[in-house]
Amino acid sequence: MIAKSLSASVIGIDAYKIEVEVDITGGALPAFNIIGLPDTAIRESRDRIKFAIKNSKYEFPKGKITVNLAPANVKKEGSGFDLPIALSLLCAKGSISQDRLFEFAAVGELSLDGKLKEVRGALPMCVGLKEKGVGKIMLPKRNLAEVMHVTGVKIYAFECLRDVVDFSNGVLKSKSLNRNMSSKVTHKEKHRTDFSDVKGQEHVKRGLEVAAAGSHNALLIGPPGSGKSMLAKRMPTILSEMTTEEILEASKIHSVAGLLSPNKGLVRTRPFRDPHHTISDAALVGGGTMPMPGEISLAHNGILFLDELPEFKRNVLELLRQPIEDGEIRISRIQGNNVYPSRFMLITAMNPCPCGYFTDPKKECHCTAYQIQRYLSKISGPLLDRIDIHLNVPRLNYGELSGRRKGDPSEKIRERVNKARKRQKARYKGGALLFNAYLESKELENHCNLEKDAEELLKMAILELGISARAYDKILKVSRTIADLEEKETIEASHISEAISYRSLDRDFWMM
Repeated sequence: MIAKSLSASVIGIDAYKIEVEVDITGGALPAFNIIGLPDTAIRESRDRIKFAIKNSKYEFPKGKITVNLAPANVKKEGSGFDLPIALSLLCAKGSISQDRLFEFAAVGELSLDGKLKEVRGALPMCVGLKEKGVGKIMLPKRNLAEVMHVTGVKIYAFECLRDVVDFSNGVLKSKSLNRNMSSKVTHKEKHRTDFSDVKGQEHVKRGLEVAAAGSHNALLIGPPGSGKSMLAKRMPTILSEMTTEEILEASKIHSVAGLLSPNKGLVRTRPFRDPHHTISDAALVGGGTMPMPGEISLAHNGILFLDELPEFKRNVLELLRQPIEDGEIRISRIQGNNVYPSRFMLITAMNPCPCGYFTDPKKECHCTAYQIQRYLSKISGPLLDRIDIHLNVPRLNYGELSGRRKGDPSEKIRERVNKARKRQKARYKGGALLFNAYLESKELENHCNLEKDAEELLKMAILELGISARAYDKILKVSRTIADLEEKETIEASHISEAISYRSLDRDFWMM
């Protein structure tokens, strides 16, 4: 007898509907085969399913069992097929009605005693199945927090296989557990940190405000202990709250990576990822034998912070160039291509030299000019090209350290950032652009109108101050953002002047 059930498989962060077909041939030698491009976790499910059925007080079918996962040309991964295969087996034995079973899609891993364990990717599976017209989904209770806000589909959560079978037979009643997403995910999350915690460094705070307003990548340069990491870790507190679409995108990535909390569910605050400089290329951009999202995808809609930038392996840093430009990363393997979104703000930090004290007025630097040049050259020109803002972070003196904290709190800065971002979204409405950082060279002419004195200042900067031609576009983009913060449509000389001050690495002083 042949029985069928529905399930889903995730490729990248997109889910595909999978039909689980089971055929049991009586009178043949016992066998249990799974076909349809299953991975190791699925092939090993045979023993889990067998003992889960037996320990749930059901009879395991005898004879030759063949399980087909269709379509057969799509690679299947993960342990989420345990539940649908078990249900199809029981259906083939007559324990569940086929018509009743085919109303639902099922996802879940089985333990040997029949309990249901959480699976990775439950959120994209529910979203994908809904888009394929599946209106009812059964899954483990521990996955409920991440999927309960998906609208347009009825979700049923269970603790064990026996409860699923009883529900499928109408013996156990269970209410669908989905809620209105918009009523739950837009509430404010309190941050433990605040920009007002940072003493001094007002010009750096201003530069980071500009970076947040235009979604510009930024580089912090200063001696050890000057507060680079402290400033960077407060960047999420001045970014706008995530929209419903951004929450779903970020949560789907974290769900596939298995990083969603069973208690909190969705990712409600902008991600902040700060990998160590010893990270491998696969861990940063994603990949592996079973491709998984890397740090750049986990930072999607948030911030990727790379501290001690020159200490990262050069080949690892070079991998950032394509996702920074395209907003996504494509992982190619023999089984196929996985695409993960990676639209993030890159915030980096570094010392000005190997010992760290080249710009420190209090401590002597013992590095030679060659050592400093070699240290700075670890960051390639193409990568540096993708960083709009360079900020010098000096060491604070005693007066600044001992004084009272000054400066605007994060909430006030965020209000200004939100206003500037709204101006940009209104300006680029209907186009692919979102923020000033994404402006292409041909678009700068249309959106960056300069006053005459501003144009003269920019010309002088290029001709007399040694500002490179490659920095020209960056200065215009940052100037556009500064003008948006001041609610000006035309770029003024003061905006150009401030933008030039954020390009310290373009000056001969650093090139020695």
